[in-house]
Amino acid sequence: MLRIAVQSKVMVPKNLSGKIVIGGSTALQPLAAAAAKDFMNEHPNVQIDVQGGGSGTGLSEVSNGHFDIGMSDIFAENGKNIDAKALKDYKVAVVGMTAAVNPKVGIKNLSKADLQKVFTGKVKNWSEVGGKSQKITLVNRPDGSGTRATFDQFALDNKTPAEGITQDSSDTVKKIISQNTGAVGYLALSYFTANDKSVTKLSLDNVEASEDNVASGKFPVWAYEHMYTKGAPKPLVKAFLDYMTGKAVQGKLVPAQGYISVDKMKVERDASGKLTNK
Repeated sequence: MLRIAVQSKVMVPKNLSGKIVIGGSTALQPLAAAAAKDFMNEHPNVQIDVQGGGSGTGLSEVSNGHFDIGMSDIFAENGKNIDAKALKDYKVAVVGMTAAVNPKVGIKNLSKADLQKVFTGKVKNWSEVGGKSQKITLVNRPDGSGTRATFDQFALDNKTPAEGITQDSSDTVKKIISQNTGAVGYLALSYFTANDKSVTKLSLDNVEASEDNVASGKFPVWAYEHMYTKGAPKPLVKAFLDYMTGKAVQGKLVPAQGYISVDKMKVERDASGKLTNK
């Protein structure tokens, strides 16, 4: 499967027209939507429809030809019933992910062991792991969610989460956590902002979920944000992908939206989850 390197300079043709349908990962959706908006401003005759649905949907729908671009937090090799060899992989960013709790829980850090106890249901009250005396309410993502797959693998060490509220949209997960005392879920770092106190971002083993710690490999819960096409992209789709991997997006929009440029990573990860230094 071809992997495309980030390009520092690209030439996007002028006078573009047509429609692009993009869908999948809700962790990547904010960046894709912001880039699509800027691209359409530069090319008024282009329409780009950016949908969510989860990484599983992104991979299956691009494979079936329903999406021009499928967004995914997981490698196509790890998708269910996906012919990865038929897809081209464009890594457009890296996203860190961490647990998010309602501020009234009263904690900002958990050990990995305690985090796993919370999500597997071995503890039922936040007081058991250093928080206030409040019942724990889990907010999970469904099967097929790349965010869930990443969190399960690198935060829970593939332990099975207990039953809880299940929501497919990251926006909805954040809203539920903010409105329910004792709630906990997980979100991409792009969903946490400095001025937003509606949810609390948790550190893991006293390591902050930050860009620097993700880039260095100190914080383990992260994933590549992939954009996949089925075979060679059509000219309009290629023009948008060139824009996504170009300086305008990588140098400005990626950090502004809370993502990390692939070029800034000091470590890399393969489809099996193996981590190596660059």
